[in-house]
Amino acid sequence: MRSVRPPAAHLARMQPYDPKYLPARAFLSANENPLDVEDKLRQEIARELKRVPLNRYPDPLANELRDQIARAYGLRREQVLVGNGGDELLFDVALCWGGPGRTFLNLPPTFSVYEANARLTHTKTENVPRRADFSIDEEAVLARVARGDVDYVVVTSPNNPTGNAAPAGFVRRLLDTTDALVLVDEAYGEFCDESVMPLLGDYENLLVLRTFSKAYALAGVRMGYVLGAPTVIEQLCKVRQPYSVNALSQTAACAVFRNRERFAPAIRGIVAERERVFGELAAMPQASPYRSDANFILVRVPDAHRVWERLYDQGVLVRDLSGNPLTSDCLRVSIGTRQENNLFLGALAEALGPSERKADR
Repeated sequence: MRSVRPPAAHLARMQPYDPKYLPARAFLSANENPLDVEDKLRQEIARELKRVPLNRYPDPLANELRDQIARAYGLRREQVLVGNGGDELLFDVALCWGGPGRTFLNLPPTFSVYEANARLTHTKTENVPRRADFSIDEEAVLARVARGDVDYVVVTSPNNPTGNAAPAGFVRRLLDTTDALVLVDEAYGEFCDESVMPLLGDYENLLVLRTFSKAYALAGVRMGYVLGAPTVIEQLCKVRQPYSVNALSQTAACAVFRNRERFAPAIRGIVAERERVFGELAAMPQASPYRSDANFILVRVPDAHRVWERLYDQGVLVRDLSGNPLTSDCLRVSIGTRQENNLFLGALAEALGPSERKADR
């Protein structure tokens, strides 16, 4: 076979993003909603899908959905942009505000795709690591952006994989300190009481990302959106892929967003299960869970990779983060159904050994 010339040199340092989907009895590795869209709403979506002309291109900007989202948040269409999942929009931000000679400020440990996007766009990454308890080192972040050379910052709230939300007061201080674009990734925002959306009217440099993949159970549909100033949305429109959001996804997302209140009981149930699972983990002698505002929990255990293998032997798939020095000996477990959570807790207790509970504190 004739050979091909090498790809771009910067790809040599990169590994493909691999969420390591494996067959399992309990999928607790991807932070999905464990409950599928309810039957009545699925039937409504199916009826609307039948009317979608498959031979025609979709509305390139998904304006019906943009209008729905804008009305819900008291915004205008020009302040909303939808994408093929939040991932497309994250890459668009790197294309717009990154590039050669530009700087991205990262707050690790956090979602690895941010730094990958910076590399792909030849953007310099500056890291301000979180503290030992995974809270943001606020003063260090503010001091770094005050130097004036940061072009964009991503603050994940709640943070993936640590689960903790960023204080809105800190985000306001950050916005007051810099003219860098501040992207607050609220992909898990529906599970949390804190949001920076009320700040949108005060700051042109604030962009808020949300997704349909988590609380709204549409991970398979791939739909995300950002909210921001019209001047920022206009720039993102310049780099987005044409027709990136297909007509079927637009239709399903419109139906779900129109009926989003139907998801409220499931969201409350996930939050309640999160607190129950946290309590059970906290009682295990060798487990150290971190408080979470999301639909997952980060937990530190001895010899985490071995524990991950033991869990998978029992049919439970969680995310192994122990290879990252910032999350050494840590596993991230999504909150599933009560049955799935019990399966995880039982398998973890068995993997960790003796079942004595910690003394009451």
